[in-house]
Amino acid sequence: MAAPIGPYTPVVRAGDWIIVSGQLGLRDGSLVAGGVKAQTTQAIANLRTQLDSVGAKLSDVKKTLCFLTDMDTFATFNEAYVAGFGSHRPARSTIGVASLPANGVVEIEAWAYVPATQTDTKPTAKKRSAKQPPAKKK
Repeated sequence: MAAPIGPYTPVVRAGDWIIVSGQLGLRDGSLVAGGVKAQTTQAIANLRTQLDSVGAKLSDVKKTLCFLTDMDTFATFNEAYVAGFGSHRPARSTIGVASLPANGVVEIEAWAYVPATQTDTKPTAKKRSAKQPPAKKK
């Protein structure tokens, strides 16, 4: 997984929510060639990697926030976005911006909902029911 290019955490859990910081079309620290289509494809691959790191998947994403430096590329962006997300359609906002870090042309942030118990990997102690008395020692 690539290191962030700024002072932020790439992915965090807040209760049942997983928030993935905006992902650019970077691979191995460099923007992929091919403009908005290629960078969108790579940004979604980077989202998938971040989600995988916390036990989530693209189908858990409920909201994306997308930034484009050229709204004239919106149709091409949409094609790549649909290809990346498949039939899953989270809520989405797309905003035109003057520029993005690393001279990227697209950035995608994602919010996923995954109940914490679905991604917990640490074993948990069995809890007794409030009605169940403690076991008697022999």
